[in-house]
Amino acid sequence: MDLVRHLECFVAVAEESHFGRAAARLGMAQPPLSQRIQRLERELGVRLFERSSRHVAITKAGTLVLVEARELLARHEALMATARRIQDGESGLLRAALPPDIAGETVAAILAECRRRLPGVKLELRELPTAQQLAQLRVHELDVGLIQHPCDVSGLELGPVLRREVGVLLPRGAPAAELDDVSLAALSGYDLILFPRANALALHDDILTTCAGNGFIPATVRHGEGASFIRGLLLSAHAVAFGPRDTHRALAEGQDRDLTWRPLANSPLDWRHSVAWRTGRGDTAVNVFSEAAIHALEHAAAPTASAAPRPLHLRPAAEYQL
Repeated sequence: MDLVRHLECFVAVAEESHFGRAAARLGMAQPPLSQRIQRLERELGVRLFERSSRHVAITKAGTLVLVEARELLARHEALMATARRIQDGESGLLRAALPPDIAGETVAAILAECRRRLPGVKLELRELPTAQQLAQLRVHELDVGLIQHPCDVSGLELGPVLRREVGVLLPRGAPAAELDDVSLAALSGYDLILFPRANALALHDDILTTCAGNGFIPATVRHGEGASFIRGLLLSAHAVAFGPRDTHRALAEGQDRDLTWRPLANSPLDWRHSVAWRTGRGDTAVNVFSEAAIHALEHAAAPTASAAPRPLHLRPAAEYQL
């Protein structure tokens, strides 16, 4: 008996509570599906479902078996993910991604740790915004990524949520540059430079909502990604931008004659990250990358890390999770 396939059939019927819908979901006819469930019941020696001509209900025994079945299928998926990475004996490939605003020193630390702990694995590291990471994770073109919240994390497993302090980048001649920390209201009258909305829709909108709620409505929202382009806008367009301290360490430490970084008063904004991978696809390589990313960010930015991910609550109006 193909236990994995039989368990997939059992889980589908349990979740759909209907043989016809389960068969459609599995891409098979209903009679073979019923036969697989009957054989699984015989093998296990328990009745999994109560059936009638119009109704299917999982039994108490079936409910207990369902928990174990889901765990076994998840481990099977993880095993297959590991097997897919195996190339020429002990060599393999891990496709990972980081967002564009991660400091170079942090990227180097992650690469060094992965090389040390995964000597037989080739790490293919990509620079991708959250939206592209999520899209590639869901079509199996990416194994693991460091995403920014809020975003839709359905179908994903997450590591600890990390917070990076966000401040404001502004010209040294700006009045707010003389302050030890800057309120959002003090930025009134400036344009705001943000990453393109398509990179992280929910985060983009949350930033603007937070600004408006704290007295800063930008005269214009300008979009930019490259460091040189953003620098040019900051110097010539009466604009400000937000960014984490670790990415802009030289500005934060006063090593730039033209621009400066200042913390925001009362910390109204922060960048929240977590490592993400498809549910059931975590393996040793994914875990090592996750631990390396967390360690590197903690060392570079000194954020706080919870022992487990914060509960993520669905926000129905915006259709994303935070």
